[in-house]
Amino acid sequence: MDKYFNNIEKVGGELELPGDKSISHRAVMFSSLAEGKSKIFNLSDGEDVLSTRNCFKQMGINVESKGNFIEITGKGFKNFTRPSGFLNAGNSGTTARLISGILAAQNFESELIGDESLSKRPMKRIITPLTAMNGKIKASEDYTLPLHFYPSEEIIGINYELPVASAQVKSAVLLAGLHSEQITSVIEKLPSRDHTEKMLGLKTRFNESGKITFVSKDDYPVPKTYFIPSDISTAAFFIILSLLVKNSSLTVKNVSLNPTRTGILDVLKDMGARIEKGSIKEMNGEVFGDLTIHYSKLHNIKIEEKIIPNIIDEIPILSAASVFADGKFEIERVSELRAKETDRINAICHNMRLLGLDVEEKKDGFCISGKVKNNTPVFESFGDHRIAMSFGILSLLLKDGGKVNNFDCAAISNPDFLGQLSKISV
Repeated sequence: MDKYFNNIEKVGGELELPGDKSISHRAVMFSSLAEGKSKIFNLSDGEDVLSTRNCFKQMGINVESKGNFIEITGKGFKNFTRPSGFLNAGNSGTTARLISGILAAQNFESELIGDESLSKRPMKRIITPLTAMNGKIKASEDYTLPLHFYPSEEIIGINYELPVASAQVKSAVLLAGLHSEQITSVIEKLPSRDHTEKMLGLKTRFNESGKITFVSKDDYPVPKTYFIPSDISTAAFFIILSLLVKNSSLTVKNVSLNPTRTGILDVLKDMGARIEKGSIKEMNGEVFGDLTIHYSKLHNIKIEEKIIPNIIDEIPILSAASVFADGKFEIERVSELRAKETDRINAICHNMRLLGLDVEEKKDGFCISGKVKNNTPVFESFGDHRIAMSFGILSLLLKDGGKVNNFDCAAISNPDFLGQLSKISV
């Protein structure tokens, strides 16, 4: 589905968004591992989380919708049923990488597949540590999906230093480590999202090497009630829209304010954004609260390397914001963007050139400057939900609007994006 966006005049009111995608994946996984019934409120309704739910259903987990919450009846330690067919992660890299840590520890064979896009994404980064833990995994020659898992006699604990900052790789190792009597430690030099360790209540400490997280069978999940805060990565699209449309003021309710996810707020405040936080709440180690966003005059800044892992998913919408901020936008050391649902560096640069901007594409980043010369662009989503929504927002800010081809891929993370837009358009 192609979608045309008209220029928007004002944004206002309140907005409640579906649950954070990263936390939702983990709540489903931990509830499935735990023996007994868990409740999950405000679970993400995106296709990626549905892929996770379906994978566990295939392994005998009962998932029921009960009014305003999801009830999951978990099976307990190594009690999953062998799936009768392929486990399909769809487009979800989080599903594929995290569930691999669980599948590597099971007593049965299984095979994990994904869609065309996911099947091109690198999996060696999880295969290496899981194999060191005695997992038996067969991949393609290029270390991509499909992955075939063979029964592991015993998962062993390891000390593993992450070669790159990656919450998905860290989580895969920690989830495998739940299945060992021995202690596994994961060392990360640069901080990445910490939902797994917070939600499981894992021990962590810091030294000169960075952050170390410890896990063993003693940390195996138990049934819980989860409330999933709104996804700050989803909120970012509406936050930036509100900042850039004159006379606008928007409140987004119950947004995840986990410190490893709020880099986007820090960057925007450095750019001149007026964003107010309401009272802070906490549940299962995760903090959240309301955000009120006011129209602001933004200027582009130099983005420091240390904050990159914290904002990696928000770079497409940040680049859209940069078009309407003063100065040049330049970002480097984001080569990870080339291994997302699409090559996001190339996708961003392609679409920015359609506006007549000066664009320099680099191996690990890009630079954008100049003024918009084409006010009637037809952007490409490249089948990537974040590219689609980012250039949808940018289109709303153009004098004559703009069009995004194949916009329906936005449903991967936020199927009600257009409905949410209509609620805040004044």
